[in-house]
Amino acid sequence: MSKSIVEKGFYGEFGGSYVPEDLQEVLDTLEEQFNRYKDDPEFVEEFQFYLKEYIGRENPLTLAKNVSEKIGGAKIYLKREDLNHTGAHKINNAIGQILLAKRMGAKRVIAETGAGQHGVATATACAMFGMECIIYMGKLDTERQALNVFRMELLGAKVIPVEKGQGRLKEAVDEALNDLVRNYKDTFYLLGSAVGPHPFPTIVKHFQSVISEESKRQILHKEGKLPAAVVACVGGGSNAIGAFAHYIDDPSVRLVGVEPTEAPTLTEGIPAVIHGFKCLTLLDEEGNPKPTYSIAAGLDYPGVGPEHSLLKTSGRAEYVTVSGKEALEAFQTLSKLEGIIPALESSHAIAHAMKLAAELEKDDVIIVNLSGRGDKDVEQVFKMLTSN
Repeated sequence: MSKSIVEKGFYGEFGGSYVPEDLQEVLDTLEEQFNRYKDDPEFVEEFQFYLKEYIGRENPLTLAKNVSEKIGGAKIYLKREDLNHTGAHKINNAIGQILLAKRMGAKRVIAETGAGQHGVATATACAMFGMECIIYMGKLDTERQALNVFRMELLGAKVIPVEKGQGRLKEAVDEALNDLVRNYKDTFYLLGSAVGPHPFPTIVKHFQSVISEESKRQILHKEGKLPAAVVACVGGGSNAIGAFAHYIDDPSVRLVGVEPTEAPTLTEGIPAVIHGFKCLTLLDEEGNPKPTYSIAAGLDYPGVGPEHSLLKTSGRAEYVTVSGKEALEAFQTLSKLEGIIPALESSHAIAHAMKLAAELEKDDVIIVNLSGRGDKDVEQVFKMLTSN
């Protein structure tokens, strides 16, 4: 099939839509419907209703008082996405997109998932609205996140393990896109991260920007000023772009993305096309996406959202790496000092925020997006801590 490059949906040189022509027609329809409904008063009202009454927003901006005092530097505030229904930020986008799917007449919904939180959120939304739900998940991730697989199945979803390649998130995205190409006439692809061909990164950012919309209002109320920095973990980039969105135009606020040392896409990646869009990508010597690994299943994607790629190359945001060992230590520290068990993904952000706080003044403020809770990771962490 010939390829079509759409000259829209670009963030600098990144983004776009590099897909077969028949799939491009589907994406054009999706963009048209998204633009039609995103500011429609009835749609907005329904989305706000479910944010409050179903997800439980607005969630708190919690001062990590004990951690902050131990470090002795800047105050660390936690944006509590872990308190959302289903336990992570993913439900914000899932509800937004399911409302869009409903208006588009979709009966069948597909999704990809790594850590399982997006799969759970999608299955939850499909259960609420009575839609068929198919979740693609790498075989290795189904084993690492067996509890989330059971949760998805309990919610009525069919989970399809993907055994190709590494059996991780990249392969799950591959299969979901293949499904969409085969079944685009009756299928809605509820993509969970700020990746993929246009308009997916735009849609995901729109629905996840509620995170920074709230945190900005909350920090101004609590501290009377903007934070010195906003810190979030980055895999594909959905929680981070949501946490950054309303601060991008505030140059005084440092935007800090934290990725695993074992999968340093933004730190070491080069521009390339993956999954129908252009972004910074980890490539092997043959020019193929490089195998990646992280103790956090949601952070081992070899690409990243196109807007993050622009924020990195333009210098507006800074991206750093944290090792699995450091994340595991932060996981335990937050649990023991604050009584909050974070997801392993979020633990990467916590680990760097603690380093950053030590470098700043006591009257400075840092917001960390606590993107998810650690229930899903407790068994995995137990095995890691007791196997040594």
